[in-house]
Order: sequence, then C-alpha cells, then structure tokens
Amino acid sequence: MHVHVRSEGTASGVEVGRADSDPVPAAITTSYAHGAAAAPLIGETIGENLDRTIARFGDREALVSVHQGLRLTYAELGAVVDRLARALLASGIEPGDRLGVWAPNCAEWVLVQYATAKAGIVLVNINPAYRTSELSFALTQSGCKALIAGRAFKTSDYAAMVDEVRGDLPRLEQVVYLDSAEWGELLAGADAELPGRQFDEPINIQYTSGTTGFPKGAVLSHHNLLNNGFFVGEGCGYSDRDRVCIPVPFYHCFGMVLGNLACTTHGACMVVPAPVFDPVATLAAVESERCTSLYGVPTMFIAELEHERFGEFDLSSLRTGIMAGSPCPIETMRRVVSDMHMDEVTICYGMTETSPVSTQTAAGDPLEKRVSTVGRVHPHVEVKIIDTESGAVVPRGVPGELCTRGYSLMLSYWGDPEGTAEAIDAARWMHTGDLATMDEDGYVDIVGRIKDMVIRGGENLYPREIEEFLMGHPDVAAAYVVGVPDPRYGEELMAFILPRRGAQPDAEAIAAFCRGKIDHHKIPRYVRCVDGFPMTVTGKVQKFKLREQGIAELGLRGP
Repeated sequence: MHVHVRSEGTASGVEVGRADSDPVPAAITTSYAHGAAAAPLIGETIGENLDRTIARFGDREALVSVHQGLRLTYAELGAVVDRLARALLASGIEPGDRLGVWAPNCAEWVLVQYATAKAGIVLVNINPAYRTSELSFALTQSGCKALIAGRAFKTSDYAAMVDEVRGDLPRLEQVVYLDSAEWGELLAGADAELPGRQFDEPINIQYTSGTTGFPKGAVLSHHNLLNNGFFVGEGCGYSDRDRVCIPVPFYHCFGMVLGNLACTTHGACMVVPAPVFDPVATLAAVESERCTSLYGVPTMFIAELEHERFGEFDLSSLRTGIMAGSPCPIETMRRVVSDMHMDEVTICYGMTETSPVSTQTAAGDPLEKRVSTVGRVHPHVEVKIIDTESGAVVPRGVPGELCTRGYSLMLSYWGDPEGTAEAIDAARWMHTGDLATMDEDGYVDIVGRIKDMVIRGGENLYPREIEEFLMGHPDVAAAYVVGVPDPRYGEELMAFILPRRGAQPDAEAIAAFCRGKIDHHKIPRYVRCVDGFPMTVTGKVQKFKLREQGIAELGLRGP
C-alpha cells in the first residue's frame, strides 16, 4: 500500500478520486496544502499496534543491538515489553505518572518506550548529554515519579549526577539503573495486569532544545506518535523485509518515532549500531546487518562520506533512508544517492511539537525536487506559509513562516499554558519559526529560520541559500553562514567552512568562487576554516555559538 500521494492535485488539496466530468479546479496560487490520503489514520494505541505486528511477524527479527550483541524477534520483543509493563505497574507507578529515561541508545531504551506505552505511563525523554541542572529541571518540571537510567557513559557519570540532585526532587520515588541488580529485580516483579488505554491519551513528553530560555516539554499522544511513525514508514516503502540502521538518538523523535515506530508499524527490524553516533560503527552495522535503510542528520552523513575508511564498507544493501534534523546540503544529498546506494533516500522536515514530520520527499519524486526541497505535505496534515507581519497566506514562491496543523500537533507544552498559546494559535496552527517557500507543485523549501535571517544594509539575506551555493565549491565539505555585527551595514556575513581533506580555502578563494554567480550582497565578508561545528547531541549545528565565536574572533561588539 502506497499512501504518499504524488499527484499535483492531491498536493494542492484537491479531492482524490475526482471524476473526469467534474469541473477542473483553478490553479492553486496560495501557499497552502493538505495531505489527502487513501489510508486512514490508525485508531489504536502503540501497544495494540505492536501486538498486531507481533501476530503477523512474530518470527521476524525486530531488534538488533550490535554493540550489545543482542537480537530479539517480534515475539521475543513483545514478551519482554509486556513483562516490563506489568513490572512497572507492580512497582507502584500508575497510569498517567511520569517516568524518565536517561541513557544512550540501547535495547533497554526501546523496551522502556513500548512498555510505558502499554502501561499508560508517560515517558519523559531525557537528553543523555544533560548535566545536573538540566536533569533537575526536566525531572522537576515533568514531575517524574521514577527514573530509569544508565549508570555511566564516557564522561557522563549518571549515577553521581542523580545522587547530586535527588535530594531536591521529592516527587522522584525510585531510580533504576540499567545493567544492575535493580533492573533484574524490577523485571522479577511483573505481576500486575495491563490496563486498557485510549489512543488519544498523552504518552510522551519530549523537551525542546531550549535555545531561547528553558526547554519546553511537548506532550504527545499515542495517536500523534503512532500515526507519524506509520506514515514516515510508508514514505520509505517499509515492509517486514526492511532493516533500518538507527544511529540517531532514541531520546529524540528522530530515533523513537521515525526509527522505532516506523519499523514496528511495518514489521521491519530496528538496528542499533552504537550507544551514540560513530561513523565507522554505523557503516559497519549497515554492512554486517545488511541494512536496507540508514538514518542521519546531514552532519552524520558528511562524517561517514568524508571518513578515510568509507570505501572499506559494502553498503550495497541500502536502498532508502532519511536525512532530517536540519537543512540538507544538496551536494551531500547527491553523494548519499550516488556513493551510498540510497537511490530512494527521503528528506523529512518537522519539529518535536508535530510528532515530528510534516513534509517528506518521496522515492518517485524527481531527483531535483528530492535534493532541493523537503518534499510535500504529509498525509492527513495541513501546511501553510504566511507573511511574518500580517499573518496572511503568501502566494506560491514567496517566502514566509511555515505553519502546520493536524493529528500530529502536540496536545500542549507540559505545565505551560502560556507557552502553548504562544506557539499554537486559536485555529490550532503551529508556528514553526522556519522561513519557507512552496512551489506550484506543493514542494516546500526551507530557506532559513526567522531568527537566522541576516539583514545587511536593508537587504534580507537567507544563510541557507548561501550555504547551499558554497557547498558547490570543490574544496568545501560543509558550510554554515551567520550574521555578525557591522557598524556600516548593521550585519555582515561570516562563513564557517569544513574543508575537504587536504584543502584549505581562504576568504579570497571563496569570494572568487562567488563573484558573478550570486548577488554581491550574499558573498561572505569573513571566512573561517574549522575542524568541526558546535552541535547538539542530535547533530544540529548551533549557529548562535558560531556567531558568538565569530564576534569574539573579529573583536566585534555584539548587539
């Protein structure tokens, strides 16, 4: 069954199945699209859906954790998930209570994800990179009653950090560490009955990055997450024959929804290559497990493609995958298709608050659309692009703020009605803060963030466009552009460039490459070659840190 509708009429919101005798609709001129689809939304809980998959594909491999040497079939996965769900309830955690999970990628993370859903417990995803203040905030703000955590990983001593903050968390009644006697004792107490749940209940709290103040906890339901995972899997053409390599973190929606739920709704296998992203471990897992799909943010794919050992690995089993999380450089996308055999790779766009995917490219889309846009609106979702000042829907081709609504929209920010009202308007449109355009066929192009837009001498400049152009330089592996203060123009452009191996392009070489090809306003005044970029744990480049770095290096005064 293929539900990612490709016709121009559907992408524009025209009714599917229009008879030839019906009036032909006028051309769509406004930047609005509705994802009409033949497949209905799924009216099940995550647990009910998993049980249905187990009944169909019980003997198929469901989960492989390469670094743990662990393999589970769907029947085995279901048995452990049920046991853990009953154990959590028997331990005194009740439906509706919040339980935090704080660990790198591992099989137990997946078990906790599905067990809490079956038990009706609200899972709180905690970033493995958090330190004590961030941990304390997430546990306090969500009111966690219990925490399941890794004991330590690399420089993170999770147990020590929990001990440090636990005295300030009176609502936290129990902490269970993985790979400990406590974990075994928890599983041994599996004697509670599993309650019936409703599919529109809240089941998950995911914290946003919090670049402007404290993180906000997006409250998501079975209905939000299950359907988004299903339709993402449909967009990738998944079946029980697929094996999906998931190097992106489970605590993030990319891992737990696009990864895990896209797999379990289709009977596909989840392959976990390592606790955190490692390019060699990822490539090795693809080869050894004969993965058909690979995930990553652009910086992950760049790290794999540029690695000196890239050519050692047999990636011929790949056919598809997802690149998402931040704007995807066109040249990187082309190399993923040509050098990694991912002919059917898709790009997804979305945000935590929308479960997360709102648009996706399709395997059958023209290559130019697949490498230069984030696709068309997802099934059962609406998108529109509005003028940032008037709020009016803009004509197609005109940039504005992307807004989205539909089944995927979060219920609220946890305990924050004011923040919820700021993000979601009275008509239930989520304002993304992203600048985008929509072409005549309904394809959406993200041109930048509203807050990233650079105003140079009254000219609105979009770093995303300039970054894409710079990626065409033969010595440039990746490029990110920010605005830095300038006394004459207000702001000037500064490019941070990751060179290809052995190259070291300077400002003059970059300027020469740009001259006559892009508007002179868009040529970066400052160029810095770097070994890497400051990133979040999910691989998103932190442009505010690049800006701070640029201001410090140039001796400029910030705003």
